[in-house]
Amino acid sequence: MIVAGVMSGTSADGINVAVISTRAIPGWAQRGPFTLLGHAEYPFPPKVREKILECMNALEVSVADLARLNFLLGELYAEAALSICKALKVKLQLIGCHGQTLYHQGETEKFLGRKLAVTWQTGEGAVIAARLGVPVVSDFRPADMAAGGKGAPLVPFLDYQVYRDPKVGRVVQNIGGIANLTAIPAGARSNEVMAFDTGPGNMVIDAVTEQLYGERFDRNGRIAAEGEVLEDVLKSILKQDFFRRSPPKTAGREQFGREFLGQFMRSCGRAAKTDVVATATALTARSIADALQRYVLRGRQGSKFSEFIVSGGGARNSTLVRMLGQELAQLNLRVHFSDDFGVPSDAKEAVAFALLAYETWYRRPSNIPSATGARRPAILGKICYG
Repeated sequence: MIVAGVMSGTSADGINVAVISTRAIPGWAQRGPFTLLGHAEYPFPPKVREKILECMNALEVSVADLARLNFLLGELYAEAALSICKALKVKLQLIGCHGQTLYHQGETEKFLGRKLAVTWQTGEGAVIAARLGVPVVSDFRPADMAAGGKGAPLVPFLDYQVYRDPKVGRVVQNIGGIANLTAIPAGARSNEVMAFDTGPGNMVIDAVTEQLYGERFDRNGRIAAEGEVLEDVLKSILKQDFFRRSPPKTAGREQFGREFLGQFMRSCGRAAKTDVVATATALTARSIADALQRYVLRGRQGSKFSEFIVSGGGARNSTLVRMLGQELAQLNLRVHFSDDFGVPSDAKEAVAFALLAYETWYRRPSNIPSATGARRPAILGKICYG
């Protein structure tokens, strides 16, 4: 089956699309249960990105705008899928669309007399199905939450399929807007996998860079490389509740969005702009290393892991990778990139949702309860027919 995975992440930079085949193809390298045929990224028009960021975790937003954004994103996702199909000269049979997260609350909170955990990904699956004429699986997270999970992380299903090894324990670290890890001991069964969000990935770095320099991100970490880390600020932030909370746990703009950015900037005071960006970058590296030490490598557990695999947009930030390498130097972990295993860093999450859609199509569960905290395995997503 030829399946496309479509998604836009927490940073709302654009649409990532990956196309996989679930059968072996002569001359192509097969990774786990799939062959990657190609991937691409399509940036959002500036005004669309602005509207998405405006709607994320907003205290007030027009209901009409939310409805319009849902259908507009459906059209944009469909156009992205059509574009890659033309480029690769393939005919899709199924699409998995994660959509754009506007709000994610993995922990239960009181609302009108009930305690609820909730999530909302927008981007109308029916529009995508109609434009391409193939079934679309979307809205993946609610089924896990209905089963008592936090709705995230879901990418560990892919990590387990691709990176498990009978003799090598691996930690797979994705650095998107949010950073999340999957710890897979050597010879692990799926219920032995640990996965959780470690904190901000590129989100705070990008927001600080945009506010101080008018650039959407710190290309290759050049700005951070010129600065000095504000250690007092960093140590204070890492004492916050999220970083000390035991897994399973998940994060988004609700934890590291506008309010966090304001607090971070106030904490940095009148420091040089380069130092502020360097500190935001160090926050990602240090919070990852801290999570590893606290929850993955403690006691005898640490001897079960020897490789650390980095993926996501953060893998392109050489200053972040260098800082992370310094943090991991004492943990006896060898650093690799997901590209070394045949899954390009930029394509990994889109590949994951293509694979999740395939599992859903055949009515197979694809959450990992030990990662999300769900009470049971769940078949994820809702299907719209073209």
